[in-house]
Amino acid sequence: MRRQVHVRQEGYETGGLAGSNGRIMKWTRVRRCSAWAAIAALAAGCASYSGWGLAPGTSTVHEVRRIMGEPAKVCPLAAGGQNLIYPRGPAGLETFNVHVDKSGVLESIENVLEERWFARLQKGKSTKDDVLCVFGPPYIETYFKARNELVWDYRFRDAWGYPSRFHVLFDDAGIVTGTLQIREETSDQNHR
Repeated sequence: MRRQVHVRQEGYETGGLAGSNGRIMKWTRVRRCSAWAAIAALAAGCASYSGWGLAPGTSTVHEVRRIMGEPAKVCPLAAGGQNLIYPRGPAGLETFNVHVDKSGVLESIENVLEERWFARLQKGKSTKDDVLCVFGPPYIETYFKARNELVWDYRFRDAWGYPSRFHVLFDDAGIVTGTLQIREETSDQNHR
């Protein structure tokens, strides 16, 4: 039978399970503090993943870059602002589009790897640059010589939360000829 053992000694608290052989697994305050520090560091590193802490209307482009890092692509807008593209990968399921107005103030941060954004692409009209300025660089790029077709793949989560792929097809002129969404095969019952 195991019993919980706690011992308090001059500034250190140890505790653990005592086995039948009398051995005690000790956890010192230093180890616990180190564990909490590691957890805090990981949480802080993840906090900037989606721009957490940035406030639309008040944060500046400099704060965005300090918190989120350098974008994969910067696209100037006709109205004078810019979109900063932050793919989270290389095989990530999110890409954040950060819209900054012409005065350098943050307007919005959005994950664009969603079906409503995919629907904005126009067959026969949208170009490679249009796609790059919304979704950023693709996860995989494949050229099909027999069809003279280029396909860019983006990973995302579908409406049901399953990992999926969004394929953008281009002709040899770099114009979108179609799109396709396919759910990835997964052995994970919870798919998350």
